Amino acid sequence: MVGLENWQIATPEMILAAGAMVLLMIGAFRGEKSVDLVAWLSVAVLIGAAVAVIFGTTGTAFAGLFLNTPFTMAMKVLSLLGSALAILMSASFMRREGAWRFEYPVIIVLATLGMMIMLSSADLMTLYVGLEMQSLALYVVAAFQRDNARSTEAGVKYFVLGAVASCMMLYGSSLVYGFAGTTNFAAIAKVFAAGAPPLGAVIGLVFILAGLVFKVSAVPFHMWTPDVYEGAPTPVTALFSVAPKIAALGLLVAIVMGPFRPLMAQSQQILIMVSVASMAWGAFAAIRQENIKRLMAYSSIGNMGYALLGLAAGTEEGIRAVVIYMIIYLAMSVGTFACILSMRRGGVSVERIADLAGLWRNHPRMALALLFFMFSMAGIPPLAGFFGKLNVFLAAINAGLFWASALGVAASVVAAYYYLRIIKVMFLDDPAAPFDAVEAPMGAVMAVMAVFVFPVFLVFQSPFLASAQAAAHAFFVR
Repeated sequence: MVGLENWQIATPEMILAAGAMVLLMIGAFRGEKSVDLVAWLSVAVLIGAAVAVIFGTTGTAFAGLFLNTPFTMAMKVLSLLGSALAILMSASFMRREGAWRFEYPVIIVLATLGMMIMLSSADLMTLYVGLEMQSLALYVVAAFQRDNARSTEAGVKYFVLGAVASCMMLYGSSLVYGFAGTTNFAAIAKVFAAGAPPLGAVIGLVFILAGLVFKVSAVPFHMWTPDVYEGAPTPVTALFSVAPKIAALGLLVAIVMGPFRPLMAQSQQILIMVSVASMAWGAFAAIRQENIKRLMAYSSIGNMGYALLGLAAGTEEGIRAVVIYMIIYLAMSVGTFACILSMRRGGVSVERIADLAGLWRNHPRMALALLFFMFSMAGIPPLAGFFGKLNVFLAAINAGLFWASALGVAASVVAAYYYLRIIKVMFLDDPAAPFDAVEAPMGAVMAVMAVFVFPVFLVFQSPFLASAQAAAHAFFVR
């Protein structure tokens, strides 16, 4: 059939779509007693899709609407892994809160399907469909605790501000279409490469970038992040911190280095300012936070700033640094949220940093894992986070972004204060009442991520660096 050539490259997306429909039917027919089965099957579907991505092929499909490259495949695997881990970490918390329903993992599978479509979009129409599929599902899970006012408030805030971001992106897409005469990425790149881009197209690019900057929660469209992170159920916050951000950042890289590459001079100015502002705001605004989930919100804003600095470099080295950074960011964030989900007393979750007082004496293994994650986020060698920031700063310096790199290093030093503050509370403050025992699934996730941060990444960097290099090289093949 015309337009369906090479449809096999969309096998992972088909696995997710078919899996979501089957899981929804299982839940509908078996009721709430099926929730554990649906959750485990959802994880299996996500892992199956990841395997299909790893063994998949590159190319285009569906009349040029769908694209697979080594870069999109790498970001897809990270997004799928983040979603699967979020479901694994959700069961005990949601069960205690009375929100463990079969719809929850199915909605996450559908959100991940939207992320996959976003990453493989080769057309502005495909991009918008994938973005909205992801966003609509995430609005629901943000407010999944229907009887919790904070969760409902988080869902409403995310929905309203997300709708504004989607409108900006849609308006920008219409401007680009009006000046380029096409919505296909390859055709747009040819039109803009043929001569000086019209002002309207540049304005369209600005609106599209604004929508994507909102999705990665970078300054100045970060305002939703602290409130949504604090109000949403903690497993949902863990999901928000990894999979959607990885997908949105991957899409941002694909947009800047793909159809809008001829406008790199214009987009680079935007990316540098967004990056520097995000690094600075993430560093200074987190200093006074007492709620650890809000602190992680500002930390994520800062981390997106570092990743965007690699993109602003606009080089193969810069894109490789972005991929490496997101691999490490996934491990650090998931591990940290596994620790936050284990902060319970008498079955009740606590979220204050002060609640970690004396954790080293009560739960030494959890304290050691959180020590690794905090040191890694602060960029202390030889933990993985140090290498993530090192690659980003080297790429920026080699691209001539000296002042942005210097400000990034300064922001990293400031941010180290609040990471080290958590370590000080855990190891030096008088012990608070001990937490409940760490549950087996959470302990396993915590341990695996801590070991990855140190020493696995230090000793076995080569496969990750090679994968990141292959992903970045896809944008520079002539």
